[in-house]
Amino acid sequence: MSIRVRFFASLREQMGYSEKSIAFEGLATVSDVLERLDKARILDAQVLYAVNMEYANSDTPVKDGDEVAFFPPVTGGGP
Repeated sequence: MSIRVRFFASLREQMGYSEKSIAFEGLATVSDVLERLDKARILDAQVLYAVNMEYANSDTPVKDGDEVAFFPPVTGGGP
């Protein structure tokens, strides 16, 4: 029983890994997942979340087997 956690772009470098599996026990929301992660305190408040490839927020429920992804805000533009 676990949740797959993934980090993209600059967050991968900040965390020191791109993927991690954490035990599901005691997790109910994305916020709980963040609290369980080591180094999570270094993540910017602007970080975006996704659960199973769908945008989410910190209160989004998680369940056993889910994938929770964290990524920096997307900026774009150009001519």
